[in-house]
Amino acid sequence: MYNKLRVVYYRFKFYNSVNWTKTLYFNFKKFPFSIAKKLPVFFYGKVHFQNISGDITINGPIKTAMIGYGQKFETGVKSKGIAEISLYGKLTFNGYAHFGKDVILYIGKNASCEFGYMSCLGSDVKLVCTKEISIGDWSGIGYESQIIDTNSHPMINTETGELYPLNGPIHIGSHNAFSNRISIMAGTQTPDYCVIASNTLCNKDYTSLGNNILIGGIPAKLLKNNYSRDWENEKELLIKYKVITL
Repeated sequence: MYNKLRVVYYRFKFYNSVNWTKTLYFNFKKFPFSIAKKLPVFFYGKVHFQNISGDITINGPIKTAMIGYGQKFETGVKSKGIAEISLYGKLTFNGYAHFGKDVILYIGKNASCEFGYMSCLGSDVKLVCTKEISIGDWSGIGYESQIIDTNSHPMINTETGELYPLNGPIHIGSHNAFSNRISIMAGTQTPDYCVIASNTLCNKDYTSLGNNILIGGIPAKLLKNNYSRDWENEKELLIKYKVITL
């Protein structure tokens, strides 16, 4: 009896955490009925839709709650209630994806943002995509980080008059583990199986360094070879704590 009551309690607690108004509105606004009725995108807690006029695509089998926005999968459970979505361009998911609390997501007009299978943005992450951002399978960006593919303002060489590029694509490899408070700027490319230390600035192509590496610093540089998160022993736990089964 106790176990049954416990299951009922946790199920009630979960359903009470879902922002049903935003969940229903978003799914039926953005997907054809055959997909929308499955409710593939769940919103938790307070979230502001600044604009959701862009396109969203989910590749692969459609499952209920396979994409969670505002999920509480980290140590802290309190939210500041500042989560926000601005979707003017194209947003693509290649399977399950998870967003922590208070994530700010901006995808500009004519921009493309792609999330790989089991990719993740931690709490308080800001993603600004004005051109192209892709995040590989099983890759996660730690809390209080930012991933921005633009300088936001035009910059000039005052001697030559040359204008520096305003933005540039960002490509994050698969099985990347970004720690907290990392800045991922325009032009960043990382290889597969890469670990990025806390408080790092990424701003160039690191793929020539090879796989299974640790990078860090301002700007980032190679710190260690033969270094990787123990993915095979952790994947089961990640699925357990992040994938919602109803």
